[in-house]
Amino acid sequence: MLSWISDLVLHVSLLLAFNLGIPLETLKEESQSRHVLPASFEVNSLQKSNWGFLLTGLVGGTLVAVYAVATPFVTPALRKVCLPFVPATTKQIENVVKMLRCRRGSLVDIGSGDGRIVIAAAKKGFTAVGYELNPWLVWYSRYRAWREGVHGSAKFYISDLWKVTFSQYSNVVIFGVPQMMLQLEKKLERELEDDARVIACRFPFPHWTPDHVTGEGIDTVWAYDASTFRGREKRPCTSMHFQLPIQA
Repeated sequence: MLSWISDLVLHVSLLLAFNLGIPLETLKEESQSRHVLPASFEVNSLQKSNWGFLLTGLVGGTLVAVYAVATPFVTPALRKVCLPFVPATTKQIENVVKMLRCRRGSLVDIGSGDGRIVIAAAKKGFTAVGYELNPWLVWYSRYRAWREGVHGSAKFYISDLWKVTFSQYSNVVIFGVPQMMLQLEKKLERELEDDARVIACRFPFPHWTPDHVTGEGIDTVWAYDASTFRGREKRPCTSMHFQLPIQA
C-alpha cells in the first residue's frame, strides 16, 4: 500500500516538474532523499526489536518452567488411579507414630509426598524409605531429610508403587484413595511377611479387619497385622526397653 502511494507521488511530481520546468535530476534526488530513513529511526527500530525478542524469550521461558513444575502434580489426575498429593496433618503423623510403638524393622511410605512420615519414622529410629512418583517432591523430601539430620536413615526414590516389591519391609504406611485400596490389599497380602504391619491413613482397606484404630475423621489411622489378615497367630507385642525380674 505504501509503495503504491509513493509511486503515485513520484508520477505527480514528474508531471509538475515537466510543466514548471524543474530539472528531473533535482526532482529524483529529492524523491530518493524522502525514502532514506533517519539514522535515529533505525536505531529506535532496532532497540524495539531487541526488546521484543527479550520479552518473547522471557514469556516462553516462564511458560516452559511452569509446565515443567506443574506437570508432575497434574499428571496423577490423568492416571487410572489418581493418588493426589495431600500433605499429612500433624495429628495424622502422631497417629501413625502411635501405631509404630513397640515395632521394629524397616518402614516404607507408599506415595511419600513431601516426606513427612518417612522423616518422622527416621527420628524414631526406623530405617525408612519413601516411594513417590513426583520428582519435585522426592528432591524436596531429600532436602528436608538432610535439614532434619536424618538423611542417613531416610531415603526417597522416584518410582511407581505398582512396580515396587514390598516384601523386605516390616512396616508399610499408605495414604491411599478408595479406588486403589482393593488392588493394593491383594498386592500387600501377596508380598508381605507374616510379622509385617500395614498402616492405612484416611481410608481403610475394604476386606481386612484392623487390629488397632486411632483418631477420628480424616485423622483416623487403621493398623493391620499380616498375621491377622492371613488368619495366623500374632506374635505378642513386647517392649525392648523393659525386662521382667527373674525370680529365684
